[in-house]
Amino acid sequence: VGGKLAIDFNGFKNHIGVFQEPAATIIHTDFLRTLPARELRSGFAEIIKHCIISDAEKFAAIAGRALDDQDWDDLVRHSVAFKYSVTLRDPKESGLRKILNFGHTIGHALETWFLNNGNRIFHGEAVAAGMIAEAWLAQKHGLLTSTDLGAINRSILQVFGKIQIPADQAGVLQIMRQDKKNRDQKILVALPKGIGHAVWDIAVNEADVTEALGYYNSLQT
Repeated sequence: VGGKLAIDFNGFKNHIGVFQEPAATIIHTDFLRTLPARELRSGFAEIIKHCIISDAEKFAAIAGRALDDQDWDDLVRHSVAFKYSVTLRDPKESGLRKILNFGHTIGHALETWFLNNGNRIFHGEAVAAGMIAEAWLAQKHGLLTSTDLGAINRSILQVFGKIQIPADQAGVLQIMRQDKKNRDQKILVALPKGIGHAVWDIAVNEADVTEALGYYNSLQT
């Protein structure tokens, strides 16, 4: 495919039960050049997420580069291979696959809150903010050092800057209460365990989330 990236998912078929999988998925990274800059940046949030939860070395590599200087062929291959390995091992999200939700519990709530208030933000922008807030939660739970938290903050803020999270977070918390990942009225999150690993189903309370969002608002860009 133009010397670019082609990945055959034939081995993935029949692992998903009722889902109908394609014979193959073909990715051509030249199409990334057709995206508006904001769309490309939004997608980059998922690449950052994959590196934080699976590959400390790759995270260090991308954290030191501007968005325009990233090696997209390498990063798309890395992200696809990682997500494929996770979904193959846990196709129904009964355990390991939940690590892919890092940044998304708070991120989805922020995305919905902004949409409901007539100020849509992109998915990746919300997840970027969610990753910072949830990385802070990881530090609070003893899973992440302050040094690693700082590295995550810098890598995200230099690309995304900050969104303005409301000082009154009642609306955000109300959305989080409805998250499909919650169990027994507990908010469950996936958090990095150091950089390069992750854990899932970590229960946090609303006071934790409020403090995490306050921490995000306090950061300087």
